[in-house]
Amino acid sequence: MPAIDIRSAISSDIPHLVRFDHSVETTYVLQMESVVTNGNIDISFKETRLPRSLVLQYPKPLDAMADSWTQHGLFLVARMDVKLVGYLILEISDDIKSGLVTDLVVDSSSRRLGIASGLLISTRNWLKNKGIRRENLVVQAKNHAGISLARKLKMDYCGYLDHYYINRDTAIFFTATLR
Repeated sequence: MPAIDIRSAISSDIPHLVRFDHSVETTYVLQMESVVTNGNIDISFKETRLPRSLVLQYPKPLDAMADSWTQHGLFLVARMDVKLVGYLILEISDDIKSGLVTDLVVDSSSRRLGIASGLLISTRNWLKNKGIRRENLVVQAKNHAGISLARKLKMDYCGYLDHYYINRDTAIFFTATLR
Protein backbone atom coordinates (compact mmCIF):
# COMPACT_ATOMS: atom_id res chain seq x y z
CA MET A 1 0.00 0.00 0.00
CA PRO A 2 1.39 3.43 -0.90
CA ALA A 3 2.28 5.79 1.92
CA ILE A 4 -0.35 8.33 2.93
CA ASP A 5 0.86 11.80 3.87
CA ILE A 6 -1.52 13.68 6.17
CA ARG A 7 -1.09 17.40 6.76
CA SER A 8 -3.06 20.56 7.51
CA ALA A 9 -4.98 21.99 4.57
CA ILE A 10 -3.76 25.11 2.79
CA SER A 11 -5.71 27.48 0.59
CA SER A 12 -4.34 26.04 -2.66
CA ASP A 13 -5.83 22.62 -1.71
CA ILE A 14 -9.43 23.88 -1.82
CA PRO A 15 -9.93 23.91 -5.63
CA HIS A 16 -8.75 20.28 -5.74
CA LEU A 17 -10.92 19.16 -2.83
CA VAL A 18 -14.17 20.57 -4.22
CA ARG A 19 -13.58 18.59 -7.43
CA PHE A 20 -13.56 15.27 -5.56
CA ASP A 21 -16.39 12.85 -6.21
CA HIS A 22 -18.18 13.32 -2.88
CA SER A 23 -20.98 10.86 -3.65
CA VAL A 24 -21.22 7.42 -2.08
CA GLU A 25 -22.81 4.37 -3.63
CA THR A 26 -24.51 2.01 -1.21
CA THR A 27 -26.76 -1.03 -1.18
CA TYR A 28 -27.49 -0.80 2.57
CA VAL A 29 -29.01 1.92 4.74
CA LEU A 30 -29.99 2.23 8.38
CA GLN A 31 -33.75 2.38 8.66
CA MET A 32 -35.09 3.99 11.82
CA GLU A 33 -37.94 2.25 13.61
CA SER A 34 -39.93 3.85 16.42
CA VAL A 35 -42.14 1.81 18.76
CA VAL A 36 -44.33 3.30 21.50
CA THR A 37 -45.31 0.81 24.20
CA ASN A 38 -46.81 1.63 27.60
CA GLY A 39 -45.48 5.20 27.47
CA ASN A 40 -41.99 4.11 26.42
CA ILE A 41 -40.52 5.20 23.10
CA ASP A 42 -38.00 2.76 21.67
CA ILE A 43 -35.90 3.84 18.70
CA SER A 44 -33.83 1.34 16.80
CA PHE A 45 -31.90 1.30 13.56
CA LYS A 46 -32.12 -1.73 11.33
CA GLU A 47 -29.61 -2.36 8.58
CA THR A 48 -31.68 -2.80 5.45
CA ARG A 49 -30.56 -4.03 2.04
CA LEU A 50 -31.88 -1.91 -0.81
CA PRO A 51 -33.36 -3.54 -3.93
CA ARG A 52 -30.79 -1.64 -6.04
CA SER A 53 -27.80 0.53 -5.31
CA LEU A 54 -28.32 4.13 -4.28
CA VAL A 55 -25.98 6.99 -5.09
CA LEU A 56 -25.94 9.25 -2.07
CA GLN A 57 -25.06 12.85 -2.84
CA TYR A 58 -22.98 14.88 -0.40
CA PRO A 59 -25.34 16.67 2.01
CA LYS A 60 -23.48 19.98 2.15
CA PRO A 61 -22.86 22.77 -0.37
CA LEU A 62 -19.26 22.47 -1.54
CA ASP A 63 -19.04 26.05 -2.78
CA ALA A 64 -19.00 27.25 0.85
CA MET A 65 -15.70 25.43 1.50
CA ALA A 66 -13.61 28.15 -0.12
CA ASP A 67 -15.04 30.77 2.26
CA SER A 68 -14.98 28.72 5.47
CA TRP A 69 -11.90 26.50 5.34
CA THR A 70 -9.99 28.52 7.96
CA GLN A 71 -12.89 28.52 10.45
CA HIS A 72 -12.56 24.91 11.58
CA GLY A 73 -10.77 23.49 14.61
CA LEU A 74 -8.81 21.18 12.32
CA PHE A 75 -8.78 20.71 8.55
CA LEU A 76 -6.57 17.87 7.33
CA VAL A 77 -5.83 16.60 3.85
CA ALA A 78 -4.45 13.22 2.81
CA ARG A 79 -2.03 12.87 -0.07
CA MET A 80 -0.66 9.84 -1.89
CA ASP A 81 2.40 10.61 -3.97
CA VAL A 82 1.59 14.18 -5.08
CA LYS A 83 -2.18 13.73 -5.44
CA LEU A 84 -4.71 14.89 -2.85
CA VAL A 85 -7.01 11.95 -2.09
CA GLY A 86 -9.01 12.89 1.01
CA TYR A 87 -9.85 15.40 3.69
CA LEU A 88 -11.30 15.69 7.17
CA ILE A 89 -12.89 18.65 8.95
CA LEU A 90 -13.15 18.69 12.74
CA GLU A 91 -15.05 21.10 14.96
CA ILE A 92 -13.79 21.53 18.52
CA SER A 93 -15.87 22.05 21.68
CA ASP A 94 -13.30 23.14 24.25
CA ASP A 95 -15.90 23.48 26.98
CA ILE A 96 -16.76 19.77 26.85
CA LYS A 97 -13.34 18.59 25.62
CA SER A 98 -14.75 17.02 22.48
CA GLY A 99 -14.12 17.05 18.74
CA LEU A 100 -16.75 16.39 16.07
CA VAL A 101 -15.71 15.15 12.64
CA THR A 102 -18.25 16.85 10.39
CA ASP A 103 -16.68 16.03 7.03
CA LEU A 104 -14.67 12.97 6.02
CA VAL A 105 -14.25 12.55 2.28
CA VAL A 106 -12.04 10.32 0.17
CA ASP A 107 -12.09 10.79 -3.59
CA SER A 108 -13.87 7.85 -5.25
CA SER A 109 -10.75 6.74 -7.16
CA SER A 110 -8.82 6.29 -3.88
CA ARG A 111 -11.34 4.59 -1.60
CA ARG A 112 -10.77 1.33 0.29
CA LEU A 113 -7.06 2.08 0.80
CA GLY A 114 -7.19 3.06 4.48
CA ILE A 115 -7.19 6.81 3.84
CA ALA A 116 -10.30 7.60 5.91
CA SER A 117 -8.97 5.44 8.76
CA GLY A 118 -5.64 7.24 8.57
CA LEU A 119 -7.34 10.63 8.75
CA LEU A 120 -9.42 9.61 11.78
CA ILE A 121 -6.43 8.12 13.59
CA SER A 122 -4.38 11.26 12.91
CA THR A 123 -7.23 13.30 14.31
CA ARG A 124 -7.33 11.14 17.44
CA ASN A 125 -3.63 11.75 18.02
CA TRP A 126 -4.07 15.50 17.50
CA LEU A 127 -7.01 15.58 19.92
CA LYS A 128 -5.08 13.65 22.59
CA ASN A 129 -2.16 16.08 22.31
CA LYS A 130 -4.63 18.94 22.88
CA GLY A 131 -6.05 17.25 25.99
CA ILE A 132 -9.39 16.50 24.33
CA ARG A 133 -10.97 13.28 25.53
CA ARG A 134 -13.60 12.44 22.94
CA GLU A 135 -13.75 12.07 19.16
CA ASN A 136 -17.23 12.15 17.62
CA LEU A 137 -18.23 11.41 14.06
CA VAL A 138 -21.45 12.36 12.27
CA VAL A 139 -22.58 10.24 9.30
CA GLN A 140 -25.70 10.17 7.13
CA ALA A 141 -27.94 7.23 8.05
CA LYS A 142 -27.78 6.15 4.40
CA ASN A 143 -23.96 6.18 4.31
CA HIS A 144 -23.21 2.52 4.94
CA ALA A 145 -19.50 2.95 4.22
CA GLY A 146 -19.20 5.68 6.86
CA ILE A 147 -21.13 3.63 9.41
CA SER A 148 -18.95 0.60 8.69
CA LEU A 149 -15.83 2.74 9.18
CA ALA A 150 -17.08 3.93 12.57
CA ARG A 151 -17.70 0.32 13.62
CA LYS A 152 -14.30 -0.78 12.31
CA LEU A 153 -12.59 1.91 14.41
CA LYS A 154 -14.52 0.76 17.52
CA MET A 155 -16.64 3.89 17.76
CA ASP A 156 -19.86 3.56 19.74
CA TYR A 157 -23.27 4.67 18.52
CA CYS A 158 -24.33 7.64 20.66
CA GLY A 159 -27.43 9.09 19.02
CA TYR A 160 -29.14 10.50 15.99
CA LEU A 161 -30.70 13.71 14.80
CA ASP A 162 -33.52 13.63 12.28
CA HIS A 163 -33.46 16.22 9.47
CA TYR A 164 -29.88 17.21 10.43
CA TYR A 165 -28.64 17.90 6.92
CA ILE A 166 -29.90 20.52 4.47
CA ASN A 167 -31.42 17.68 2.40
CA ARG A 168 -33.33 16.56 5.56
CA ASP A 169 -31.36 13.32 5.95
CA THR A 170 -30.93 11.79 9.38
CA ALA A 171 -27.50 12.00 11.03
CA ILE A 172 -26.07 9.15 13.07
CA PHE A 173 -23.48 10.05 15.71
CA PHE A 174 -20.62 7.82 16.85
CA THR A 175 -18.09 8.45 19.60
CA ALA A 176 -14.74 7.19 20.84
CA THR A 177 -13.19 7.94 24.22
CA LEU A 178 -9.54 8.81 23.80
CA ARG A 179 -7.06 7.42 26.32
